[in-house]
Amino acid sequence: MSSPFVRRRRLAAELRTLREERDLTTDELARLIHQSRSKISRLENGQLRPDLAELMDLLDALEVTGDRWDRVVRLARDAAARGWWDSFGDAMGARQRLYADLESGAESIRSYNQTGIPAILQTREFIAALVELDQGEGPVDYRPERMTDARLHRQRRLLSPDGPTYDMVLDEFVVRRLGVPPAVMAAQLRHLIEVVSAEPRVTVRALPYDARITGGLLPKSSFFLYAFPDPADPPMAVVDTVTTDLVHTERREVSRYTGHYDRLCRVALSPADSLTFLGKAADQMSDEAGRRS
Repeated sequence: MSSPFVRRRRLAAELRTLREERDLTTDELARLIHQSRSKISRLENGQLRPDLAELMDLLDALEVTGDRWDRVVRLARDAAARGWWDSFGDAMGARQRLYADLESGAESIRSYNQTGIPAILQTREFIAALVELDQGEGPVDYRPERMTDARLHRQRRLLSPDGPTYDMVLDEFVVRRLGVPPAVMAAQLRHLIEVVSAEPRVTVRALPYDARITGGLLPKSSFFLYAFPDPADPPMAVVDTVTTDLVHTERREVSRYTGHYDRLCRVALSPADSLTFLGKAADQMSDEAGRRS
């Protein structure tokens, strides 16, 4: 299926263009169709799942007909579609819902993981350790058990035969600094190696902490790059921050993150050497766990 989030963004741009072509403000359009200004703004910012009946009233008010009407209605149908993640509601957390939505329509995903192991590769025990760390910072906006079930469901979807390619750069800092128990980290790394070794569509490159990255500034946070099979769906960069995920679709912004990713790949270890590197790190973590027991 196509990503409803991506189609909402395309629909938003189309509706904004249609309104501007009629020289209408959001207030004027809202009065014309007896809706609130905030609702029009949310539609034009891709923040609202469209109601098809209301959208058709809007198109009538804007005098949209023919092929353009057909195209916008098709976009709206895709944008209004519900995915498997909707059955989890808010229990899985808004941030994970965004990633599940984007993954549902992606053809390829690339990621730089500066602060965590990619969700596609996490074990249940590792997820539990992350939840404990998250709860240490205050109340969480998800239900841990349902969030875990949703994350494991994401993994099954991503690793299914029709899932996207997934290439990642994993920073050594994640292995050395993330405060999960050493035994849990060791098991997580071995699971990662097993999955990547068995699945040719998934590639990991380890970035040693002493790798020198040239040609530009250092990335300031983890990020994800999404490409979609429909050329009309723009590629996206999603940047992971402490409190939210920032979505970029402007060509210049996405290009900036693509450049970061390419520079990271050039200095990271090869996929084969990365698995060896992570295997040694797992052995070190196991030794550390043994010393602590």
